[in-house]
Amino acid sequence: MAEKKKVLFSGMQATGSLHVGNYLGALRNWLTLSDEYECFYSVVDLHSITIRQDPAVLRKSSRDVLMLYIAAGLDPDKCCIYYQSHVPAHTELAWILGCFTYIGELNRMSQFKDKTAKNLSNINSGLHTYPVLQAADILLFQADAVPVGRDQVQHLELCRDIAERFNMIYGDVFTIPAAWLGKTAAKVMSLQDPGKKMSKSDENVNACIFVRDERDVIIKKCKRAVTDSLMQVKYDKENQPGVSNLIDIYSACTGKNTDEIEAEFAGGGYKELKIAVGETVADTFEPIKKRFAELESDKAYVDGIIKENAARAALVANQTLQTVKEKIGFP
Repeated sequence: MAEKKKVLFSGMQATGSLHVGNYLGALRNWLTLSDEYECFYSVVDLHSITIRQDPAVLRKSSRDVLMLYIAAGLDPDKCCIYYQSHVPAHTELAWILGCFTYIGELNRMSQFKDKTAKNLSNINSGLHTYPVLQAADILLFQADAVPVGRDQVQHLELCRDIAERFNMIYGDVFTIPAAWLGKTAAKVMSLQDPGKKMSKSDENVNACIFVRDERDVIIKKCKRAVTDSLMQVKYDKENQPGVSNLIDIYSACTGKNTDEIEAEFAGGGYKELKIAVGETVADTFEPIKKRFAELESDKAYVDGIIKENAARAALVANQTLQTVKEKIGFP
């Protein structure tokens, strides 16, 4: 009898298109995990509404993100790919877990402080309780592992604290999730401000490369990337953050290490590096864009995946939710 796989959960927000940082830092790593884990990959559209959304835009961007998951290579027969909002157990468990989460814990979340600073006209309670919903996302599926970036480590630690607190009262209800530490993920910085992480919400259109950008747009954005006046292709994050960011992207796409890249462009200028990075990124995204176009034209196929995988996710999630309800005494 085959050993039962461990469970892995992850997701991306439904706002905007995915960019090169999302792909190299997360999505590409997901492709290697389905043989080892039972994987649940959510389009976390509930999280997206902490910021006001145009309904039509949110609906389309949610579908685009789901199709990009598949276009990038995730197999919807092996992985459960679904919309968070299609599984009501997410919000129901979030309310219950909120009653086991302390205000002081939420007040300490650095992401809440960052997001409210950027969203002064709409500091809503969803921004404050976001980590509780995130905990529910993970715990519903009894996830053993969660791929997390540095900015989400604090949220995973809170999730573990909530689960352990609940288990101490009611017994071993939740699996305590651990951070998935696989292959080192590329951390892609803004092309226009290499001191901050690449973001789809950046107001500067040249700061972010989207997976669905046209080839000439990708190359043009790389040509306009901020570098420095030292004119040497050297990996030095402190003194040459822009050049180092381009090297990181090139390395992640080609598999070449830093020494190989420095040797490749020794004696050359930044122009050669920027063009090479742009062409390599464009080549990487070409098959994804082709597959995306095929999915976009096959509405029935995508609709079937959405319906079937929502049912798969709900089946697992509802089992956990029912156990929780019984434990806390709901009739």
